[in-house]
Order: sequence, then structure tokens, then C-alpha cells
Amino acid sequence: MNTTTRHQVRITSDGRLYIDAEPQHVPDGVEPSQVAIHVLHVEAAGRGEPVLAEVQDDRSNSQFDMEVGPDGSTQAPGSTPAPASRQGASYLERLAAAQAAGRAHDFTTAIPAADEILQQLTAELGDTAQETLEVAQFRADLAFLSGDFAYATSSWTWLALAWFDRLGPGKRRTQEAASNAAAAWMRLPPSDAIGLGPDLVNMLLEVAAPERTATMRAQIQMRLQEIIR
Repeated sequence: MNTTTRHQVRITSDGRLYIDAEPQHVPDGVEPSQVAIHVLHVEAAGRGEPVLAEVQDDRSNSQFDMEVGPDGSTQAPGSTPAPASRQGASYLERLAAAQAAGRAHDFTTAIPAADEILQQLTAELGDTAQETLEVAQFRADLAFLSGDFAYATSSWTWLALAWFDRLGPGKRRTQEAASNAAAAWMRLPPSDAIGLGPDLVNMLLEVAAPERTATMRAQIQMRLQEIIR
């Protein structure tokens, strides 16, 4: 079937979403590209045929074409549709439900749901794909809020390095992940703090100029010395 509708999708460097120059609401913690897929899926379902979008993502300076089918599947134009498990609407709905549970501090619901989504995206897209990293951030938030500071420290340490590799130096996501890792580490009991401290310091040295994290690293080193005494 021919695709006759072509939309212009733009994601700005700070995560705002526009479709045909019209601003779209992106819920907190939700990846903007998934919102775009959801909007295009609704139109494709109503038309009964795929719609085509030209996507510009300023965060990674990437441009690509995407076709969204009436069933919510996504593909590059002319290729085989993506598996149903990667449909945008399904992903968005599951993540939104997990986030709602997290905001209600229902961690027994939110954490397994986030783990399931994260495992699926890792298997299908890889552990450093944009969507995977977005869900990994949400999972690290849940760990911090639920008091699992060891998981939060490890996750945010890894996320800082992953965002650094993906986006380059000086980016907001990298710096926020680094700060979150340090904040979680400061809440660890001494036994866990000793084990995770060196990786944290090494990450802080790698993802930012040393002078930018000097105060943070000094606080970490001071605490490590107090624990070892």
C-alpha cells in the first residue's frame, strides 16, 4: 500500500517534540520518540494505512525516515515491520503505567514492570540504545526512591559513561547521571561505599574535566578516608 502522508518530526536538543511544527506534550520520563510513534500510530490506525515521517533528532544530530503502520509497528520505508513487542503505543502505555506506580511509591509494581521493559529493550535494541537508556534512568530513579542506593549508584555510574559515549562531553544527561551517582553513593552504608567508591571516582574523572568534579570527588575521598580509619 502506498504511503501518502509524510510528517516532519523534530526532537530538540532539550527533549521537546514537534510534529509538523506543532508542539507535543511529552510526559516526564518518557522518550519523545515514543510519543511521536504513538501520535503517528493513532493517525495510521484511523487511515487504515501507514504514515511516513521524516525525523530530525537534534540530541544526536541524526535524521532518518520512519514508517508507522496501523498496528503501531515501525520500520524504515520499504523494510520489514518491527516485531509487535516494539510497538510504540504498547511501550508507551507500559512505561506510563510503571511511572504512575513509581509516583505513588508502589515499588512492588513499578520495579518489576521497569525491569521487564528494560530487559526487553536491551535484548531487542542493545544496552546503549536511546530507549534503553531512558528506561534505565527511570529504573535508577526507582532504586534511589526505594532506598536501594547500591543499585542506584551502580546504575547511574554506568549511565553517565553510556551517555558520555553516546552524546559526548558536556551534555546535560551525562552530568545529571554523574551527580545522581554521587548522591546515591553518599547514602550507602560503609561496606558498600568502599566497594563502589573507586568506580565512581574513575567515572567522574572520565566524563568531565577534572576541575568540574573536584568538589564532588573531594567529598567522596574524604568519606572513604573516614570509613577506612
